[in-house]
Amino acid sequence: MPVADRVDVSPALRVAGVLRVPGDKSISHRYALLAAIADGRSVIANYAPGADCASTLTCVAALGATISRTASREATDPPLVTIDGRGVRGLRSPAAPLDCGNSGSTMRMLAGLVAAHPFLSTLVGDASLSRRPMRRIIGPLAQMGAAVTAGPGDRPPVTIRGGDLRGIQFAPETPSAQVKSAVLLAGLQASGETVVIEPASTRDHTERALPTFGAEVTVSGRRIGLRGGQRLAGREVRVPGDISSAAFWAVAAAALPGSDVTITQVGLNPSRAALIDVLKRYGAVIEATIEDEWHGEPVGRLRVRHGAAGNLVIEPNEVPEVIDELPVLGALGTFGGSVTVSGAGELRVKESDRIAELIAGLRAMGADAEERADGFQVRRSARLAGGTVHARHDHRLAMAFAVAALGASGPTHIEGADAVAVSYPSFFDDLNTLADRGGSSGARA
Repeated sequence: MPVADRVDVSPALRVAGVLRVPGDKSISHRYALLAAIADGRSVIANYAPGADCASTLTCVAALGATISRTASREATDPPLVTIDGRGVRGLRSPAAPLDCGNSGSTMRMLAGLVAAHPFLSTLVGDASLSRRPMRRIIGPLAQMGAAVTAGPGDRPPVTIRGGDLRGIQFAPETPSAQVKSAVLLAGLQASGETVVIEPASTRDHTERALPTFGAEVTVSGRRIGLRGGQRLAGREVRVPGDISSAAFWAVAAAALPGSDVTITQVGLNPSRAALIDVLKRYGAVIEATIEDEWHGEPVGRLRVRHGAAGNLVIEPNEVPEVIDELPVLGALGTFGGSVTVSGAGELRVKESDRIAELIAGLRAMGADAEERADGFQVRRSARLAGGTVHARHDHRLAMAFAVAALGASGPTHIEGADAVAVSYPSFFDDLNTLADRGGSSGARA
């Protein structure tokens, strides 16, 4: 069922229950892109259901990969995604611009994929994506031999004239898993070796996914290298639950007294699990249990209970590993203690200016919140009153405001709530399942 543009969220006494969250967005993107240039057929189970990952499928289909969906073996799982790949450097010229929708992940990583192909590709997006700078992929791809141009301010549309690429050694100034992945995807199809040396560790799903599809990758600390010209083979893979989606329930459980939430079959990749350490510092009681490994990705159970509420400081060196969770961690500060974040200027060029819009929304609900150049501080001075906030078409803001609303004294009206369809279409249904409101109504359109 489509999510309404306006959703009202009522306060809750606690959150409790057991659930699974949708498939990991980051991993889903990467599996689809690798499957598109693999030899043979890949079958992806638990592919992320949101609009962002659908954009990636639309783009690889426009480049000649055959996409189909069939019923999953488990009735509760989303349909299987089947991709018949075209082999390394085997994509065909698209007949129209490649529409990446709202997905910066699609645009940045797809750029690396098409840069090795001898045709012209134009990557476009919606109004939000068209405001996001792409200069960090333009430099390395041009250095490898592609001709890359963009609009004013290096913003989309991005036009790429691909061809024979050469491997490079690339040391980005700003840590970014998407930029790293774009360079590695281009390097896989280039001559020679490509090496990325990260200034700080970022999520490593690409380094884990490449060997799953048959490529050899060398990892030594923050140095990642691969040899160009390797062939990939289609695989049957399964995507773990998205810990960035689980973060909303983890924060809600950490925030509300008496809460106890367990998320099953969730990805517990160490490069994404910094959230767990952050919530423990705040005072949450957390048990993370690895139960299996799916294609190099640890998977397990995450149980979060309310504990003490303390002051939380997130330093710049921690930001890359919790960048997606920062909005909801900011909301945590409205329940008790304080949350202070610095070194997170990248939040200003996400789907929205997440610093300005998060603070504006929390203030509208009654929070004591301060915007800073590269971060923010949120302090609890009194219980939130509720009110009307606007998510600015940003899925993570919509969900962060919904979590903050659980601790308010009155209802909160979230405008632009339909943005959750980008990553977590069933978010408000799951919210109503977990929220104990003592018999009162929950989130409703």
